[in-house]
Amino acid sequence: MSVRATARLRAVADDRGCTVLPELESDGPLALRRTRAAAPYAGVTLVGAMSAPLGGDRLAVRVAVEEGARLTLGSAAATVALPGPGPATYDVTLDVGDDAVLRWLPEPLISARGSRLAMTTRVTLAPTARLVLREEQVLGRHQEPTGALTTRLVVHRAGRPLLDQRLAYGPDAEPGWDGPAVLGDHRTVGQLLVVDPDFDDKKPAARVLGPTAVLTPLAGPAVLVTAVAEDARLLRAILDEAAYEIPGARGRG
Repeated sequence: MSVRATARLRAVADDRGCTVLPELESDGPLALRRTRAAAPYAGVTLVGAMSAPLGGDRLAVRVAVEEGARLTLGSAAATVALPGPGPATYDVTLDVGDDAVLRWLPEPLISARGSRLAMTTRVTLAPTARLVLREEQVLGRHQEPTGALTTRLVVHRAGRPLLDQRLAYGPDAEPGWDGPAVLGDHRTVGQLLVVDPDFDDKKPAARVLGPTAVLTPLAGPAVLVTAVAEDARLLRAILDEAAYEIPGARGRG
């Protein structure tokens, strides 16, 4: 039996400059838990309360970070897409207000053999909002082929498109997705997106980051790091090193 669940979170700045969470609503396999974070940030961790997403599940996370609030949101463990009677969907919606900061740093998404998952992340940013977003995909568990996985990352800032990226892997993808010109022998893929209004004045330049990653400035105050690696550990090391080099990627008070 498939599951339909939506977890909701709202972060608000109080009159002391702290961030409070007036709405923290878990649902089904999506459990939201308050965790420690360095002030003025609030911290929340997404905990899987059961195995999900299974084929046929419809899962969603809705996050609103209101004006002036600071939120770090992560997950306790990797999300594993598992086989089931039909395709599954996982939709994440992130709304960030003026002078607000969101650090969306979940653990990897693992596409298990036989699974079919479409994951969409939609971000809406106010003109002075800041965002650090990391996504990692692991194509198959240890020594198994990947399932069918499509991901889409859509970001709008100040009412205008900033990024719209779609990736597809596995049996439903176009031929050549695992060829030498795309992934080759690599089975993990990651992105690090940093949006900071300060980039309007000076933005990091495009450059190669080691043998399997690249930093690309976007048409706006944002940069995107795209990386591939042989395994999840190496991928995280690449993205962490990139975050260390990008102003604003390590958090802001």
